[in-house]
Amino acid sequence: MPTKKLVLIVVDGMTPEAFERAADGRAPALAFLAAHGDYRRGTSVFPSLTPVCLSSIATGAGPGVHHIPHLVWWHRGERRIVEYGSSFSAVRAVGITQSLTDTIYNINQQHLSPDVTTVYEAIDDAGLVAAAVNITCYRGRTRYLPTLPWVTKPAYGPKRFYFYGLFESDQTGAPFAVHNRAGGSTDAYASAVGRWLVTRDGFDFLAYYLSDFDYSSHVHGPEGAEDVALARIDAAVQSLLDAAGGGDAFLERYAVVLASDHGQTTVDRTARLQTPFASLERDVIVTASNRAGQLYLRRNARVDAAALAVRLDTEPSVEVTLRREGEDAVARREGEELRFRPADDGWETAGDATILDHPDALARSWSALANPNAGELLVSATEGWEFTDLGGRHHAGGGSHGSLVAGDSTVPLLTIGVDAEVRRINDITPAVREHFGVGVTADAR
Repeated sequence: MPTKKLVLIVVDGMTPEAFERAADGRAPALAFLAAHGDYRRGTSVFPSLTPVCLSSIATGAGPGVHHIPHLVWWHRGERRIVEYGSSFSAVRAVGITQSLTDTIYNINQQHLSPDVTTVYEAIDDAGLVAAAVNITCYRGRTRYLPTLPWVTKPAYGPKRFYFYGLFESDQTGAPFAVHNRAGGSTDAYASAVGRWLVTRDGFDFLAYYLSDFDYSSHVHGPEGAEDVALARIDAAVQSLLDAAGGGDAFLERYAVVLASDHGQTTVDRTARLQTPFASLERDVIVTASNRAGQLYLRRNARVDAAALAVRLDTEPSVEVTLRREGEDAVARREGEELRFRPADDGWETAGDATILDHPDALARSWSALANPNAGELLVSATEGWEFTDLGGRHHAGGGSHGSLVAGDSTVPLLTIGVDAEVRRINDITPAVREHFGVGVTADAR
């Protein structure tokens, strides 16, 4: 059993460049941690969208194993669209109540595979205390009723659980989480809860999720977010250090993993992915948001995924499409194709390897295609482009993410007092479990 407890800090949407500039002194708390840790650039999953990424962080598995495919997807069993909150317009398009139920409850209780073990389940099952603040993949063993009297549906989270004030295992005095999202209220809530927990040393493992950087990056772009949100992020980290009696005292007590879930890139052009398939509405369901899309074939469709991919060859917003054909995965780009499959010594490929010249692209693409909830054709956007969501909303003029490109897919990874090597976001939970001696998770594919 390790002598130190562990804090996982996830800064949503922070690019490696932003973290590296912060570590040079713009953000004192982040700079302090960087000076004491082992830093590298790592990779996210595909699609590099928050529900997929946070599920990978919390389970140690890729989307082919944990089954969360996208921010918006077609539920084949229930024959409906699942929308986790691309925008308020998108939520309204599918139904506010259903979308909230999917985002708060179903993503954990129904959509997340029962065959994976979350880090909270593993830690709590070992007789330790897991805690989570605001992170959307929170599945645990303990039943919680909402704090709102008119909401009666329970959630199941870790032993200490705080979810935007809707579920709270303890009364911490934290301010209301969502009254002023643009002003940083969600991270102010997280900061107050984190300070309360560290003051009491009230956990063995803490997942501390800060979402405001991503929100600001969508509005102002990834570089603009540094001017708007970086100071707030740093203050939220500093609150943990101060609660322990300062940075040195904090590191005497806790090991640390600090990461983002994905990067962001600037977008200035938009496309409606449904448009090239307007004549195939009886055959195809298109779901798209941010910089990734999925196409689902209806029952008795008159086309196949290969034909759909060909339709996108000249679409400027589409860089790469992905599909399965038998035992192979097929990546298509500007009319050329790359076939690949896992092999004992890595990957067996046929075709132009530069079609997938993105970070860790073969493994990430294979896992995305292995997801039983994914579409028959997956779409990764071209640099600078974004797909409008179901409500017609977009982030043009700001930042976005979701694609295979390096800017969307590369993340900062910092470890302090953790022996395992962490190079992908789905290495985090295996490293945490190894740190506590509670076993390892499933194959990340």
